[in-house]
Amino acid sequence: MLEADGYPPETGETYAENAQAKARYGRMVGPASDWMLGEDSGIEVAALDWGPGINSARWSEDWIEALLAALDGVEDRRARYVCELVAIAPDGNELSGAGTLEGRIAVEPRGSQGFGYDPVFVPGGEDRTVAELGDSWKRAHSHRAGAAAALRGALSAARAAS
Repeated sequence: MLEADGYPPETGETYAENAQAKARYGRMVGPASDWMLGEDSGIEVAALDWGPGINSARWSEDWIEALLAALDGVEDRRARYVCELVAIAPDGNELSGAGTLEGRIAVEPRGSQGFGYDPVFVPGGEDRTVAELGDSWKRAHSHRAGAAAALRGALSAARAAS
C-alpha cells in the first residue's frame, strides 16, 4: 500500500527497515540498470526515552515547538541524530550505512540554515546549532554524512570482495 504522495509508508520498526522499504520501492519502479537508495533518519532525545526516533517526522505538526515544550525545565538535553542508508544494486545486492551525530537540544531555536530540528540541535563540541553552523558544516559532519561515508565503505568492501 502506498501513501498519498506515491511513496511507501514508513511502517518499519527501525530506521534500517524504513530505508530498506524505500530502496526496494525504488527498485520496483526505477530503471533496472540503476542503483536505488533509501534513507530514513530521525532525532532521539534522552529525556524522551530516546524518542521520537523513527516517528520524528510525524511526532508533531510543529516539531521544534513540541520538542522545546517537552523539554521545558529538563536538565538532561542529550540528543542524537540518526541516519540509515540502504542501497540496492541492479543485481539486487543490498548494502547499508549508518551515521549518528551526538549533541544536545538548545533552549531556543537559533540559525536560519538547515531544516527540521536543526535550529535546536547543538552538535557535541559545538556551541552553535546545526542551523547556525550551516550547510557546508552539515555536508562534512552530519549524521547523513556519516551514513554516506559508511555506505561508501560498504561499497568499497563489496567491490574488493568481488
